Amino acid sequence: MRAAAKPSRTLERLASRLRSLAGKAIADFRMIVPGDRVMVCLSGGKDSHGLLDVLLSLKEKSPVRFELIAVNLDQKQPGFPAHVLPEYLESRGVPFRIEEQDTYSVVKRVIPEGKTMCSLCSRLRRGVLYRVAGELGATKIALGHHRDDILATFFLNLFHGGQLKAMPAKLVSDDGKHVVIRPLAYVAEADLAAYAEAKRFPIIPCTLCGSQDNLQRKQVGEMLRDWERRQPGRTESMVRALSEVRPSHLLDRKLYDFDNLK
Repeated sequence: MRAAAKPSRTLERLASRLRSLAGKAIADFRMIVPGDRVMVCLSGGKDSHGLLDVLLSLKEKSPVRFELIAVNLDQKQPGFPAHVLPEYLESRGVPFRIEEQDTYSVVKRVIPEGKTMCSLCSRLRRGVLYRVAGELGATKIALGHHRDDILATFFLNLFHGGQLKAMPAKLVSDDGKHVVIRPLAYVAEADLAAYAEAKRFPIIPCTLCGSQDNLQRKQVGEMLRDWERRQPGRTESMVRALSEVRPSHLLDRKLYDFDNLK
């Protein structure tokens, strides 16, 4: 009897940790307020599945009343199992919309073989999702980026962009019409992977960026995992550093008034 109950307790502890971390991020950055209509971008990967599941759980328990609607962009990737997500969302009782747009062909046509496709693919997806959010009357757009994504973006900008910049937990689109939130900002990717496996989410792999092994993002991710293996706790320290910025101890003259420092 004990052996049979153990996986259930393990899963519940993991689910509790994910809810707690997501709830803290939502509270820290005031991501969701009463009356919000939150559009959850569901790609079919482990991260977006985890995001939807956690938000559904928080919606049941939270005193804050808000709506959820899942949106999947069917990019017309070859072999994409179009029936999987609608069947899953119907089984969960989640309102949803499947938006069909052939961005796959555009990316394959424009980007030379062997070059990184992520930038163009992301821009095309973002444009479609912003349009759909407007049509649905969504007040927030929830993305499944997690703690490791934020750190990887920080180091990509540091190494290749010459900027101290990561993914914000909450941002307003350039046109001021949309608010994007990342409720999994404090959640580790390893926890999301374990949760997806335990919950048996219907995972759909990406055949665009997911098929590219030479991405700088993947290399940075391997670097961060190696650091964490060698020095446990380093990841947590780096995430904490992103919320403890000291402008006076950097070199940005636009951010700190060094000229008038006496």
